[in-house]
Amino acid sequence: MQPTTLASRSTSSSLDFVISHCSASPESAGCSTALILYRMAANYWESTQRRHWLFTKDQLSSMRQKLDDENADLVRMFPVPQPRHLAIYFNQQLLRLAKRLSIRQQAMATAQVYLKRFYIKVPVRSTNPYLVITTSLYLACKMEEAPQHIRLIVTEARQLWQDFIGLDTSKIGECEFYMISEMNSQLIVHQPYRTLTSLRAELSLVDEDVQLARSIINDSFNSDLPLLCAPHVIALVAIFLALVLRPNSATLGQAGAGSAAAAGLAAAQAALSQAARGNGGNRHGLPDPPSASDSKEKQQEARISRVQHFAAWLAESTVDIAAMVDATQEMISLYEFYEQYNEKMTREQINRFVKARGLDKF
Repeated sequence: MQPTTLASRSTSSSLDFVISHCSASPESAGCSTALILYRMAANYWESTQRRHWLFTKDQLSSMRQKLDDENADLVRMFPVPQPRHLAIYFNQQLLRLAKRLSIRQQAMATAQVYLKRFYIKVPVRSTNPYLVITTSLYLACKMEEAPQHIRLIVTEARQLWQDFIGLDTSKIGECEFYMISEMNSQLIVHQPYRTLTSLRAELSLVDEDVQLARSIINDSFNSDLPLLCAPHVIALVAIFLALVLRPNSATLGQAGAGSAAAAGLAAAQAALSQAARGNGGNRHGLPDPPSASDSKEKQQEARISRVQHFAAWLAESTVDIAAMVDATQEMISLYEFYEQYNEKMTREQINRFVKARGLDKF
């Protein structure tokens, strides 16, 4: 049983299939995995997120191009960085505000998804991004049952962007209504973190594995993955990368993105593709453990054992490896784009159109 198989069925038939199969053969291969995957994603299959907010790369490109075509004059007058760099900048600013308010990760992630949804419907040059960032965090906190007082969030936002955020709290309320309308009141977001937590014991993950996987999930919000993949696919990719790349984990994460991370991810993608082809012998073509002669080698042996266990788990669950390979490629592209990202230039270009169009007054 696999998430992509479940997605192609109706929710009720998927549940019937899992229950009937596992009731008849509770010890059969894949039964435990199927139940875990279904339980942690059951609500997702019925969600507006799956039905209305998952796209292909071509669809996203077309939607963004349509916005540019409809606002051709603004595009010519106010050049801005490409969407990947805008996403990195917006997320950096959102995290700065969230840190001042001690907001937990789940709410931050939901706010990041709101930003992505909003800006595939609304041209960025017609908005004050700092107001949109503040509003998305305010709305996400309410949806994640961790509400922040509107005056507090405005005060903290003004401390960060005093030239772009006023003290009038009604502006947040107006922008909130605008965002909700553009998202068609579809505000519940399923995140990858739940899958990571659910599979920790099943995959024998250690604290370091979970920490790095969580960091990779955090990084994924700088990419289009939340609009391209189901959350459990993102989580499984993060787990795989954490297991394969943990010895080189210093190259990963938002502070260490770049060519080294991209190279490591490319190697991981190759290993994942090899696993998909199902090489015989040594568990999907993954390396055999070294002989353990000291503590360092024992740690390496344990890590490789977890990688092999995860590869076997993937084969047993028949998860869509192709989707995982595509998601890994998206992460490779993200870390490569970090190399080209210029925060100062991005900030200046955004600030220019906000000031020139008087959007800081609204």
